Amino acid sequence: MSNSIPSRTRVVIIGGGVVGCSVAYHLAHLGYTDVVLLERKKLTSGTTWHAAGLIGQMRASQNLTQMVKYSGDLYEKLELETGVATGFRRSGSVSLATNEERFIEFKRNASLAKVHGVDVHVLSPSELESKIDLFNLDDIVGGVWIPKDGKGDPANIAMSLAKGARNLGVQIFEDVKVTAINKEDGRITGVVTDQGDIQSEIVVNCGGMWAREVGLMVGANVPLHACEHYYALTSPLKGLGDMPTVRVPDESAYYKEDAGKILIGLFEPHAKPWGQNGIPEDFCFDQIPDDLDHMMPYLELAMNRLPAMEKLGLETFFNGPESFTPDDSFQMGECPEVKNLFVAAGFNSIGIQAAGGAGKYMAEWIVGGEPPCDLWEVDVRRMQPFQNNKIYLANRVSESLGYLYENHFPYHQFSTGRGLRRSPLHQFFTDRGACYGEVAGWERPNWFVSPEDLERGVEAKYEYSWGKQNWFDYHRAEHMAIRETVGMYEMLSFSKIRVKGTDAMDYLQYICANDVDVTIGKIVYTQWLNRKAGIEADVTITRLAKNDYLIVGGSMCANRDMNWLEKNLPEGANCAFFDATNSENCLAVMGPNSRDLLQSLTDYDLSHQNMPFGSTCQMELGMANVRAHRLTYVGELGWEIYFPIEYSEYVAELLVEKGQEFSLKLCGMHSVDSCRTEKAYRHFGHDITDEDHVLEAGLGFAVKVGKKSSKFGQFIGCNAFVEKKEKGPERRLMQFLLDDPEIMLYHNEPILRNGEVVSFLTSGSYGHALGASVGLGYIDCEAGASDEEILSDVYTLEVAGEVQTAKVSLKPMFDPGNTKIRV
Repeated sequence: MSNSIPSRTRVVIIGGGVVGCSVAYHLAHLGYTDVVLLERKKLTSGTTWHAAGLIGQMRASQNLTQMVKYSGDLYEKLELETGVATGFRRSGSVSLATNEERFIEFKRNASLAKVHGVDVHVLSPSELESKIDLFNLDDIVGGVWIPKDGKGDPANIAMSLAKGARNLGVQIFEDVKVTAINKEDGRITGVVTDQGDIQSEIVVNCGGMWAREVGLMVGANVPLHACEHYYALTSPLKGLGDMPTVRVPDESAYYKEDAGKILIGLFEPHAKPWGQNGIPEDFCFDQIPDDLDHMMPYLELAMNRLPAMEKLGLETFFNGPESFTPDDSFQMGECPEVKNLFVAAGFNSIGIQAAGGAGKYMAEWIVGGEPPCDLWEVDVRRMQPFQNNKIYLANRVSESLGYLYENHFPYHQFSTGRGLRRSPLHQFFTDRGACYGEVAGWERPNWFVSPEDLERGVEAKYEYSWGKQNWFDYHRAEHMAIRETVGMYEMLSFSKIRVKGTDAMDYLQYICANDVDVTIGKIVYTQWLNRKAGIEADVTITRLAKNDYLIVGGSMCANRDMNWLEKNLPEGANCAFFDATNSENCLAVMGPNSRDLLQSLTDYDLSHQNMPFGSTCQMELGMANVRAHRLTYVGELGWEIYFPIEYSEYVAELLVEKGQEFSLKLCGMHSVDSCRTEKAYRHFGHDITDEDHVLEAGLGFAVKVGKKSSKFGQFIGCNAFVEKKEKGPERRLMQFLLDDPEIMLYHNEPILRNGEVVSFLTSGSYGHALGASVGLGYIDCEAGASDEEILSDVYTLEVAGEVQTAKVSLKPMFDPGNTKIRV
């Protein structure tokens, strides 16, 4: 190591934990050797040094599974390259279920593992005995065995990565603290340290539990917070050997062999946030005082689970900080607030498992200028500004730490950090039986208790399960109201962006695949494509005036969509855009009776001839002046009614009161999702991502290659679209309808073709109008294969280890001719 830091480099990495070392290592292997890594104290200090070092094979998505699988493969061979042992060995892991709901989760995960190429075995209690004979299995209903799961030495893994990076020219400096980050014209220019300034093109924030504060140096949003994290060590156990890692999530505990002892780690459901007033300046290889009262309920469960503990006793108690994020997903990618500021932090206690692959993906992201694959679930752009609030974070991470070991039921809602982003209609909906869910902090009704049950005192509260949950019948009523009469739901949380200026049309022609040079009042459905014609956004665009457009997208996508617009804004373009989400409210009125209901409240002619699909109008609705958009995300005749926020209660009361004559029902987001899945409408982040070609997603109809050229050139992704169209799609998105009406689909269920696992569902819900669960998923095919050729195969789905027969279609099974929305 050099003794003095350089004044200039290409990349500065802040943080010398395992993730920072991995990013440096992988950048060097991609040819970025002009890299400086700065560590405030010593490499591995902070969190890496006391990590448990568990290295699993399985995550909830394909790309994150490949990320952690890569980590194990890398650690297995790293010693040969660097000479520093990682201690990695594949001792396998066993997870135990103490109840049937947990066992169903395990079986569903084992089904998904087949898609990911992970070797997972579902075992009975008797089969488990041969794997872990030290454990009490009397109340165990089943478990899973993953033979290639492993463990390693966290500090040595980091040191091995650091040596590999140094061998290729990366400079690593310890005891150098970054005190500020410089930027100019919204772009990184370097860092300030206690030993001098460094100019750089790129900064990577790998600050671990300091990453939030590092981000704040330059106004970037990196929401994470440290929690106390506990483990205990038994005295040595003779003949222990290299036992598998054992997880008992129902008891918030895991067990691993550690130098002849057994380490018991905890993921308790009510964790203790730490460092709310800042992390001590001298914090390095430190630990936090033990809290035995906090640990004892879980250690008592451990004593029953591991009877040998009675004789062994507990020799060591450890409490060290680890950082957690609001949703238990990583923080990765380029920060939207500053160009060329990247972050890789918030690994939620699986940093060792993720670090190898995360470093690889981050390096490829930095070098390539875009994510190497779909990483939206961990993309830092998903986070909202309010989530960086310290009080919010302290509340939320007290729950998110333990959620890692909770049963990950469908439709799960966090209970902490709630209630900040509320509609003016919050109390209106609450009084009418709303059960709320949260998306991007917005409180949104997901379903409503029926008026009759509300009078009887039924509580609007989730009762989670893997089957039909307690709100299933309410959901059916809402879904069928949209299909048969009329339903109403709120759209305040949906992202709304305004683009204005004399170049607004030309700019959006460049950004959008569809043609937005339309008449004023026309609505256009379009995608924003990347250079590979993958889908970066899925939106509607309304031309409100000659130089004024409204973009409406998903609730989670406001930051992402704003960032895409900003990073692709041509120099000199005479237009501006801003987030207008909070500027007006919107109520959607959908269903066969929607026209009659609205027509009874206005003198504007809402007939199909006067107001066709995809058009807008200004009209009076009672005493309110509103703007009506005729379109749908549920596959029915309907309108989205926009109006000033302060009109919210008046408009809602008016529609509900008059709606009684037309059998209006208040609906939640679950019915919106089930109706759109039934209609095979795509959902960004599930069915369509930046990795999915727009043509293969079945959205080629929304791409206009021959549209009027923009002054800024052809639209982004045009060449890749044309190339694929000439060649023919090699994947198709299909719809699946189960034959058994009792089985539930959520997403991630494996798709089998002629008995072999070939893919998985990207979406799943219950299609009440179709009479069973319905899902969407991609199938590989020969380029240009006909519908008949694709449908000639036999398709089935696997749900919790059981193969289920299903009907399949390349067209929407519900109203394939779109007759219901164009009347």
